[in-house]
Amino acid sequence: NNAAERSMRPIALGRKNYLFMGSERGGKSAAIAYTLIETAKLNGVDPQAWLTDTLARIADHKINRIDELLPWHYAQV
Repeated sequence: NNAAERSMRPIALGRKNYLFMGSERGGKSAAIAYTLIETAKLNGVDPQAWLTDTLARIADHKINRIDELLPWHYAQV
């Protein structure tokens, strides 16, 4: 539980700022981004390196093998 609470702390600290995401869609996009970043951190992967690699590869990647781009697979490479 402590690990989960520590990972949520930055979100709780910035809660007032998140009221002004611009739109509901912007809020959903931010939630997706935070989820991806925190998942990478929990898997011991540098989020910036993983996202850079994934975004560069995703356009040419087969849709039925999309799970290969997830952070826990990147950590094994």
